[in-house]
Amino acid sequence: MESIFHEKQEGSLCAQHCLNNLLQGEYFSPVELSSIAHQLDEEERMRMAEGGVTSEDYRTFLQPSGNMDDSGFFSIQVISNALKVWGLELILFNSPEYQRLRINPINERSFICNYKEHWFTVRKLGKQWFNLNSLLTGPELISDTYLALFLAQLQQEGYSIFVVKGDLPDCEADQLLQMVRVQQMQRPKLIGEELAQLKEQRVHKTDLERVFGANEGSGMADQDEEDLRRALALSRQEMDMEDEEADLRRAIQLSMQGSSRNISPDVPQTSGTNLTSEELRKRREAYFEKQQQQVGPPGPSSHLWDRPTTCPGALESSPAGDSRSEEDMLQAAMTMSLETVGNDLKTEGKNNSC
Repeated sequence: MESIFHEKQEGSLCAQHCLNNLLQGEYFSPVELSSIAHQLDEEERMRMAEGGVTSEDYRTFLQPSGNMDDSGFFSIQVISNALKVWGLELILFNSPEYQRLRINPINERSFICNYKEHWFTVRKLGKQWFNLNSLLTGPELISDTYLALFLAQLQQEGYSIFVVKGDLPDCEADQLLQMVRVQQMQRPKLIGEELAQLKEQRVHKTDLERVFGANEGSGMADQDEEDLRRALALSRQEMDMEDEEADLRRAIQLSMQGSSRNISPDVPQTSGTNLTSEELRKRREAYFEKQQQQVGPPGPSSHLWDRPTTCPGALESSPAGDSRSEEDMLQAAMTMSLETVGNDLKTEGKNNSC
Protein backbone atom coordinates (compact mmCIF):
# COMPACT_ATOMS: atom_id res chain seq x y z
CA MET A 1 0.00 0.00 0.00
CA GLU A 2 2.94 2.35 0.61
CA SER A 3 3.93 2.15 -3.05
CA ILE A 4 0.55 3.49 -4.21
CA PHE A 5 0.59 7.21 -4.99
CA HIS A 6 -2.28 8.94 -3.23
CA GLU A 7 -2.75 12.72 -3.06
CA LYS A 8 -4.96 13.93 -0.25
CA GLN A 9 -7.42 16.75 -0.56
CA GLU A 10 -6.13 20.33 -0.46
CA GLY A 11 -8.68 23.10 -0.88
CA SER A 12 -10.88 22.38 -3.91
CA LEU A 13 -8.14 20.87 -6.08
CA CYS A 14 -9.91 17.54 -6.39
CA ALA A 15 -9.51 17.55 -10.23
CA GLN A 16 -5.72 17.81 -9.84
CA HIS A 17 -5.72 15.01 -7.21
CA CYS A 18 -7.96 12.90 -9.45
CA LEU A 19 -5.58 13.16 -12.43
CA ASN A 20 -2.41 12.60 -10.41
CA ASN A 21 -3.88 9.60 -8.57
CA LEU A 22 -4.97 8.16 -11.92
CA LEU A 23 -1.52 8.61 -13.48
CA GLN A 24 0.24 7.70 -10.20
CA GLY A 25 2.49 10.73 -9.99
CA GLU A 26 2.65 14.51 -9.70
CA TYR A 27 1.95 15.13 -13.37
CA PHE A 28 -0.34 18.15 -13.09
CA SER A 29 -0.32 21.29 -10.99
CA PRO A 30 -3.02 23.97 -10.52
CA VAL A 31 -1.07 26.31 -12.82
CA GLU A 32 -0.99 23.78 -15.66
CA LEU A 33 -4.68 23.00 -15.31
CA SER A 34 -5.49 26.72 -15.22
CA SER A 35 -3.57 27.16 -18.45
CA ILE A 36 -5.65 24.41 -20.09
CA ALA A 37 -8.83 26.08 -18.77
CA HIS A 38 -7.83 29.49 -20.20
CA GLN A 39 -7.04 27.87 -23.54
CA LEU A 40 -10.48 26.25 -23.61
CA ASP A 41 -12.10 29.58 -22.72
CA GLU A 42 -10.29 31.29 -25.59
CA GLU A 43 -11.32 28.64 -28.12
CA GLU A 44 -14.94 28.87 -26.99
CA ARG A 45 -14.83 32.69 -27.15
CA MET A 46 -13.56 32.58 -30.71
CA ARG A 47 -16.35 30.21 -31.77
CA MET A 48 -18.94 32.39 -30.05
CA ALA A 49 -17.55 35.48 -31.77
CA GLU A 50 -18.33 33.92 -35.16
CA GLY A 51 -21.98 34.65 -34.53
CA GLY A 52 -21.24 38.30 -33.77
CA VAL A 53 -19.66 40.04 -30.83
CA THR A 54 -22.86 41.99 -30.21
CA SER A 55 -25.07 38.91 -29.85
CA GLU A 56 -26.69 38.02 -26.55
CA ASP A 57 -24.93 34.63 -26.46
CA TYR A 58 -21.53 36.24 -26.81
CA ARG A 59 -22.19 38.74 -24.00
CA THR A 60 -23.36 35.87 -21.79
CA PHE A 61 -20.24 33.90 -22.64
CA LEU A 62 -18.03 36.78 -21.47
CA GLN A 63 -19.16 36.07 -17.90
CA PRO A 64 -16.71 34.23 -15.58
CA SER A 65 -15.20 31.03 -16.99
CA GLY A 66 -17.16 27.82 -16.83
CA ASN A 67 -14.02 25.69 -17.00
CA MET A 68 -12.54 26.79 -13.69
CA ASP A 69 -13.18 29.05 -10.69
CA ASP A 70 -11.18 30.71 -7.94
CA SER A 71 -11.70 27.78 -5.55
CA GLY A 72 -9.69 25.40 -7.78
CA PHE A 73 -12.55 23.58 -9.49
CA PHE A 74 -11.94 22.41 -13.07
CA SER A 75 -14.53 21.16 -15.53
CA ILE A 76 -14.69 17.79 -17.30
CA GLN A 77 -13.41 19.52 -20.44
CA VAL A 78 -10.21 20.50 -18.61
CA ILE A 79 -9.73 16.93 -17.33
CA SER A 80 -10.44 15.46 -20.76
CA ASN A 81 -7.96 17.78 -22.48
CA ALA A 82 -5.34 17.04 -19.83
CA LEU A 83 -5.68 13.30 -20.47
CA LYS A 84 -5.36 13.77 -24.24
CA VAL A 85 -1.72 14.66 -23.64
CA TRP A 86 -1.24 11.00 -22.60
CA GLY A 87 -3.41 9.61 -25.35
CA LEU A 88 -6.28 8.84 -22.96
CA GLU A 89 -9.98 9.25 -23.66
CA LEU A 90 -13.06 9.53 -21.43
CA ILE A 91 -16.30 7.65 -22.18
CA LEU A 92 -19.42 8.10 -20.08
CA PHE A 93 -19.90 4.79 -18.30
CA ASN A 94 -23.56 5.25 -17.39
CA SER A 95 -24.62 6.35 -20.86
CA PRO A 96 -27.22 4.15 -22.62
CA GLU A 97 -24.77 3.47 -25.48
CA TYR A 98 -22.06 2.10 -23.19
CA GLN A 99 -24.53 0.12 -21.06
CA ARG A 100 -25.76 -1.67 -24.18
CA LEU A 101 -22.24 -3.01 -24.72
CA ARG A 102 -22.59 -4.93 -21.43
CA ILE A 103 -18.88 -4.66 -20.66
CA ASN A 104 -17.89 -6.08 -17.30
CA PRO A 105 -16.30 -3.28 -15.19
CA ILE A 106 -13.55 -5.69 -14.11
CA ASN A 107 -12.25 -5.71 -17.69
CA GLU A 108 -11.62 -1.96 -17.61
CA ARG A 109 -8.51 -0.28 -16.17
CA SER A 110 -9.81 2.86 -14.45
CA PHE A 111 -12.78 5.13 -13.82
CA ILE A 112 -13.18 8.83 -13.04
CA CYS A 113 -16.19 9.74 -10.91
CA ASN A 114 -17.79 13.14 -10.38
CA TYR A 115 -20.54 14.40 -8.11
CA LYS A 116 -21.26 18.03 -7.21
CA GLU A 117 -17.88 19.29 -8.45
CA HIS A 118 -15.88 16.58 -6.68
CA TRP A 119 -13.63 14.30 -8.75
CA PHE A 120 -11.92 11.07 -7.77
CA THR A 121 -10.33 8.03 -9.41
CA VAL A 122 -10.97 4.30 -9.17
CA ARG A 123 -8.09 2.37 -10.70
CA LYS A 124 -6.81 -1.14 -11.09
CA LEU A 125 -3.24 -1.62 -9.91
CA GLY A 126 -1.75 -5.01 -10.56
CA LYS A 127 -4.66 -7.39 -10.12
CA GLN A 128 -6.65 -5.41 -7.58
CA TRP A 129 -8.93 -2.38 -7.60
CA PHE A 130 -8.46 0.69 -5.39
CA ASN A 131 -10.58 3.69 -4.58
CA LEU A 132 -8.13 6.64 -4.74
CA ASN A 133 -10.54 9.29 -3.49
CA SER A 134 -8.53 12.28 -2.22
CA LEU A 135 -11.00 12.71 0.64
CA LEU A 136 -9.83 9.40 2.14
CA THR A 137 -6.81 9.07 4.39
CA GLY A 138 -5.38 6.39 2.07
CA PRO A 139 -6.22 4.00 -0.80
CA GLU A 140 -9.26 1.80 -0.24
CA LEU A 141 -9.11 -1.77 -1.50
CA ILE A 142 -12.13 -2.86 -3.58
CA SER A 143 -12.67 -6.53 -4.35
CA ASP A 144 -13.62 -7.69 -7.83
CA THR A 145 -17.03 -8.87 -6.64
CA TYR A 146 -17.69 -5.54 -4.93
CA LEU A 147 -16.58 -3.30 -7.85
CA ALA A 148 -19.82 -3.56 -9.86
CA LEU A 149 -21.89 -2.98 -6.71
CA PHE A 150 -19.70 0.01 -5.80
CA LEU A 151 -20.18 1.65 -9.21
CA ALA A 152 -23.92 0.92 -9.16
CA GLN A 153 -24.17 2.59 -5.74
CA LEU A 154 -22.36 5.67 -7.07
CA GLN A 155 -24.77 5.85 -10.01
CA GLN A 156 -27.71 5.64 -7.62
CA GLU A 157 -26.28 8.52 -5.57
CA GLY A 158 -26.08 10.72 -8.69
CA TYR A 159 -22.42 10.35 -9.65
CA SER A 160 -21.30 10.69 -13.26
CA ILE A 161 -18.85 7.90 -14.06
CA PHE A 162 -16.36 7.98 -16.94
CA VAL A 163 -14.33 5.08 -18.28
CA VAL A 164 -10.71 5.93 -19.03
CA LYS A 165 -9.70 4.36 -22.35
CA GLY A 166 -6.09 4.01 -23.43
CA ASP A 167 -2.77 2.87 -22.02
CA LEU A 168 -1.91 4.41 -18.68
CA PRO A 169 1.75 5.25 -17.99
CA ASP A 170 3.76 2.63 -16.16
CA CYS A 171 4.07 3.03 -12.40
CA GLU A 172 5.87 1.27 -9.57
CA ALA A 173 2.67 0.28 -7.75
CA ASP A 174 1.25 -1.46 -10.84
CA GLN A 175 4.45 -3.45 -11.36
CA LEU A 176 4.72 -4.44 -7.72
CA LEU A 177 1.09 -5.48 -7.36
CA GLN A 178 1.37 -7.67 -10.46
CA MET A 179 3.49 -9.98 -8.32
CA VAL A 180 1.82 -9.72 -4.92
CA ARG A 181 -1.65 -9.13 -3.57
CA VAL A 182 -2.33 -6.84 -0.65
CA GLN A 183 -4.78 -7.23 2.22
CA GLN A 184 -6.40 -4.36 4.05
CA MET A 185 -7.37 -5.04 7.65
CA GLN A 186 -9.00 -1.65 8.21
CA ARG A 187 -10.60 0.61 5.65
CA PRO A 188 -9.39 4.23 5.52
CA LYS A 189 -11.57 6.95 6.99
CA LEU A 190 -12.61 10.25 5.51
CA ILE A 191 -10.14 13.03 6.29
CA GLY A 192 -12.78 14.99 8.25
CA GLU A 193 -13.62 11.92 10.31
CA GLU A 194 -9.95 11.28 11.09
CA LEU A 195 -9.41 14.90 12.17
CA ALA A 196 -12.49 14.76 14.37
CA GLN A 197 -11.33 11.46 15.86
CA LEU A 198 -7.83 12.83 16.51
CA LYS A 199 -9.31 15.90 18.18
CA GLU A 200 -11.55 13.71 20.32
CA GLN A 201 -8.57 11.55 21.27
CA ARG A 202 -6.55 14.62 22.25
CA VAL A 203 -9.43 15.92 24.39
CA HIS A 204 -9.86 12.49 25.98
CA LYS A 205 -6.11 12.24 26.62
CA THR A 206 -6.10 15.69 28.23
CA ASP A 207 -9.01 14.71 30.47
CA LEU A 208 -7.27 11.49 31.48
CA GLU A 209 -4.04 13.34 32.25
CA ARG A 210 -5.99 15.82 34.36
CA VAL A 211 -7.74 13.01 36.25
CA PHE A 212 -4.49 11.06 36.71
CA GLY A 213 -2.76 14.22 37.91
CA ALA A 214 -5.47 14.80 40.49
CA ASN A 215 -5.36 11.16 41.57
CA GLU A 216 -1.57 11.26 41.88
CA GLY A 217 -1.80 14.40 44.01
CA SER A 218 -4.44 12.81 46.20
CA GLY A 219 -2.44 9.60 46.37
CA MET A 220 0.66 11.49 47.47
CA ALA A 221 -1.33 13.31 50.14
CA ASP A 222 -2.80 10.01 51.35
CA GLN A 223 0.67 8.45 51.38
CA ASP A 224 2.10 11.37 53.35
CA GLU A 225 -0.73 11.11 55.86
CA GLU A 226 -0.23 7.37 56.20
CA ASP A 227 3.53 7.85 56.74
CA LEU A 228 2.81 10.45 59.44
CA ARG A 229 0.43 8.08 61.23
CA ARG A 230 3.03 5.30 61.16
CA ALA A 231 5.73 7.64 62.51
CA LEU A 232 3.47 8.76 65.37
CA ALA A 233 2.57 5.16 66.21
CA LEU A 234 6.24 4.15 66.27
CA SER A 235 7.07 7.17 68.43
CA ARG A 236 4.34 6.30 70.94
CA GLN A 237 5.49 2.69 70.97
CA GLU A 238 9.07 3.72 71.69
CA MET A 239 7.90 6.05 74.47
CA ASP A 240 5.84 3.27 76.02
CA MET A 241 8.80 0.92 75.87
CA GLU A 242 11.02 3.54 77.46
CA ASP A 243 8.47 4.09 80.22
CA GLU A 244 8.19 0.35 80.86
CA GLU A 245 11.96 0.02 80.98
CA ALA A 246 12.19 2.95 83.43
CA ASP A 247 9.51 1.39 85.65
CA LEU A 248 11.29 -1.94 85.57
CA ARG A 249 14.60 -0.33 86.50
CA ARG A 250 12.98 1.52 89.43
CA ALA A 251 11.30 -1.69 90.64
CA ILE A 252 14.57 -3.59 90.50
CA GLN A 253 16.34 -0.78 92.34
CA LEU A 254 13.70 -0.71 95.09
CA SER A 255 13.82 -4.49 95.30
CA MET A 256 17.56 -4.47 95.76
CA GLN A 257 17.36 -1.70 98.36
CA GLY A 258 14.70 -3.59 100.31
CA SER A 259 16.70 -6.78 100.18
CA SER A 260 19.87 -5.06 101.43
CA ARG A 261 18.05 -3.61 104.45
CA ASN A 262 16.65 -7.00 105.53
CA ILE A 263 19.64 -9.28 104.95
CA SER A 264 21.44 -10.41 108.05
CA PRO A 265 25.04 -9.18 108.55
CA ASP A 266 26.13 -12.77 108.79
CA VAL A 267 25.11 -13.43 105.18
CA PRO A 268 27.84 -12.47 102.71
CA GLN A 269 26.94 -9.73 100.19
CA THR A 270 26.80 -10.67 96.51
CA SER A 271 25.83 -8.90 93.37
CA GLY A 272 22.07 -8.25 93.19
CA THR A 273 21.86 -9.14 89.57
CA ASN A 274 23.76 -12.50 89.74
CA LEU A 275 22.19 -14.27 92.79
CA THR A 276 22.27 -18.05 92.86
CA SER A 277 19.50 -20.23 94.22
CA GLU A 278 21.60 -21.01 97.33
CA GLU A 279 22.13 -17.33 98.06
CA LEU A 280 18.42 -16.67 97.66
CA ARG A 281 17.62 -19.50 100.07
CA LYS A 282 20.02 -18.11 102.71
CA ARG A 283 18.57 -14.63 102.37
CA ARG A 284 15.04 -15.89 102.85
CA GLU A 285 16.03 -17.95 105.94
CA ALA A 286 17.63 -14.87 107.46
CA TYR A 287 14.58 -12.81 106.67
CA PHE A 288 12.12 -15.29 108.25
CA GLU A 289 14.27 -15.68 111.37
CA LYS A 290 14.29 -11.94 111.82
CA GLN A 291 10.53 -11.78 111.35
CA GLN A 292 9.91 -14.51 113.97
CA GLN A 293 12.08 -12.73 116.48
CA GLN A 294 10.18 -9.44 116.04
CA VAL A 295 6.55 -10.61 115.92
CA GLY A 296 6.66 -14.18 117.14
CA PRO A 297 5.17 -17.20 115.40
CA PRO A 298 2.92 -16.12 112.60
CA GLY A 299 -0.77 -16.80 112.83
CA PRO A 300 -2.76 -18.74 110.39
CA SER A 301 -3.73 -15.53 108.61
CA SER A 302 -0.18 -14.45 107.81
CA HIS A 303 0.04 -14.06 104.11
CA LEU A 304 3.79 -14.78 104.06
CA TRP A 305 3.24 -18.30 105.35
CA ASP A 306 0.40 -18.77 102.88
CA ARG A 307 2.94 -18.71 100.04
CA PRO A 308 4.17 -22.28 99.65
CA THR A 309 6.52 -21.30 96.86
CA THR A 310 8.51 -18.97 99.15
CA CYS A 311 8.52 -21.14 102.27
CA PRO A 312 12.06 -22.03 103.45
CA GLY A 313 11.05 -25.63 103.87
CA ALA A 314 9.86 -25.77 100.32
CA LEU A 315 13.14 -24.32 99.13
CA GLU A 316 15.14 -26.79 101.23
CA SER A 317 13.13 -29.77 100.03
CA SER A 318 13.35 -28.80 96.38
CA PRO A 319 15.88 -31.00 94.60
CA ALA A 320 18.43 -29.60 92.22
CA GLY A 321 16.46 -30.90 89.24
CA ASP A 322 13.17 -29.24 90.37
CA SER A 323 11.04 -27.80 87.55
CA ARG A 324 11.14 -24.34 89.22
CA SER A 325 13.79 -22.40 87.38
CA GLU A 326 16.14 -19.81 88.69
CA GLU A 327 14.06 -17.19 86.88
CA ASP A 328 10.96 -18.15 88.92
CA MET A 329 12.99 -17.81 92.12
CA LEU A 330 14.19 -14.37 91.08
CA GLN A 331 10.60 -13.34 90.42
CA ALA A 332 9.52 -14.55 93.83
CA ALA A 333 12.44 -12.70 95.41
CA MET A 334 11.44 -9.47 93.72
CA THR A 335 7.84 -9.87 94.88
CA MET A 336 8.91 -10.48 98.48
CA SER A 337 11.32 -7.55 98.36
CA LEU A 338 8.60 -5.23 97.08
CA GLU A 339 6.34 -6.32 99.96
CA THR A 340 9.19 -5.69 102.40
CA VAL A 341 9.70 -2.20 101.00
CA GLY A 342 6.00 -1.53 101.41
CA ASN A 343 6.07 -2.67 105.05
CA ASP A 344 9.13 -0.51 105.75
CA LEU A 345 7.45 2.51 104.27
CA LYS A 346 4.38 1.93 106.44
CA THR A 347 6.58 1.58 109.55
CA GLU A 348 8.46 4.77 108.75
CA GLY A 349 5.14 6.56 108.26
CA LYS A 350 3.95 5.48 111.73
CA ASN A 351 7.18 6.56 113.37
CA ASN A 352 7.02 9.93 111.72
CA SER A 353 3.45 10.41 112.81
CA CYS A 354 4.44 9.77 116.42
